[in-house]
Amino acid sequence: MSYAFSQLAYIVATALFIFSLHWMSDPKSARRGVYSGVAAMLIAVIATWVQPGIIIHHAWIVIAISMGFVVGVPLSRVPLTAVPQRTALSHSFGGLAAGLVGTAEYFLWLHGEQQNLTTFRMTAIIAEIVLGYLTFTGSLMAAGKLQGIKWIPQRPVTYPLQNVTNIGMLLLALVLGVAIILNPVAGWASAVFLIIIGLALSFGVLLIIPIGGADMPTVISILNAYAGLSAVAMGFVLNNKLLITAGALDGSSGLILSIIMCKAMNRSFANVLFGAFGQVQSVKVAGEEKAYKVETPEGAAQILEEANFVVIVPGYGMAVAQAQHKVRELYDLLKKRGITVKFAIHPVAGRMPGHMNVLLAEAEIPYTDLVEMDEINSDMPQCDVVLVLGANDVVNPAARYDKTSPIYGMPIIDADKAKTVFAVKRSKNPGFAGIENELYFSDKTWMLFGDAKVVVGELVKQLSGGGMC
Repeated sequence: MSYAFSQLAYIVATALFIFSLHWMSDPKSARRGVYSGVAAMLIAVIATWVQPGIIIHHAWIVIAISMGFVVGVPLSRVPLTAVPQRTALSHSFGGLAAGLVGTAEYFLWLHGEQQNLTTFRMTAIIAEIVLGYLTFTGSLMAAGKLQGIKWIPQRPVTYPLQNVTNIGMLLLALVLGVAIILNPVAGWASAVFLIIIGLALSFGVLLIIPIGGADMPTVISILNAYAGLSAVAMGFVLNNKLLITAGALDGSSGLILSIIMCKAMNRSFANVLFGAFGQVQSVKVAGEEKAYKVETPEGAAQILEEANFVVIVPGYGMAVAQAQHKVRELYDLLKKRGITVKFAIHPVAGRMPGHMNVLLAEAEIPYTDLVEMDEINSDMPQCDVVLVLGANDVVNPAARYDKTSPIYGMPIIDADKAKTVFAVKRSKNPGFAGIENELYFSDKTWMLFGDAKVVVGELVKQLSGGGMC
């Protein structure tokens, strides 16, 4: 009876997981999607817990769940600016869980029911620990880069023969894995198993350190796919159909999102993972040195007042400054003057997929005014003013014509086609791609240096009459 109940519950949970992904694809139904996912996970946990053949020591489960709440509740209260690193941490926990389960099952069966160590299960275990442990350390490194931890540089870290070393390490782990699959109970097997774990943990670190902050949205998506695939392997090891389907949904969605991110940057998976994209490059300037034109918030506000159509391009600078609520105030003031205001959203703006959408949603900016890059570009020649808030590489015209640029061929928001550009930037340092932005030196571009929240606040003050005579 309990088995039939659990299988029915698993079917319901699977359906809810599918609906969760479907609903989260639309901002209007995203909240429903979150609730659906939470309900699916709750049903899955309860359905598994009530099976006497699976869980015997209930006290340990209660302790584990309690520890999960102790860690999870504070993590749920991080600011939206920290959501990317929070997401990376979630991936690391998922990978670690899969790796530990695979490790535990192998040694449990090795010293007990060795008949369970079939070729199929050993293949699943090896896939589970390799994907799980590399996801664990890789996600921790990604979270550290996003958090700006001092001993984890955001810029790519490279060394001679780096790619050869990384690929060789992964191939060695796979070769050793095949050896264990063919003879899982050999005297040397347990030691080799631990070596594979060490290689996977090391590979996760070495895979991420050469990747710069500009590629973090894609990296997070790829790590999400790895975590899902490790869950699929864990499902085969534990003979749990829900784990297989849920992991497949997670892995496939992460893979699809990664493909979308790579397409948005016009780059391949291999280039993202092994290209060391984001190293600072010297700027080659022919003739006289280029210079910025600097404007004051007062002057920018006067031009904004006269505009009919304004496009705001949000970027990571807006996220770091937590300026989304000030942006909402600016949006409201411009709309009251009868000015059309749109937000141009680039797929890889920020540090995770949908980062800008999440921040603007927190400020309750209508989704109808959030326009994807492909749709907004046709309107840019009619735009009176573009306000770039901390975005850098996604508006760099060099992507169109400079074949020596690392972002050449990447689709960008055509901010340079607008009549006037105001670029809000904290400093003169290059963006995460490590190159100067040609847009900032254009005759139609004016720089507003400073923290995005402060600068937008000054614009709001000027437009509301507080700073004008």
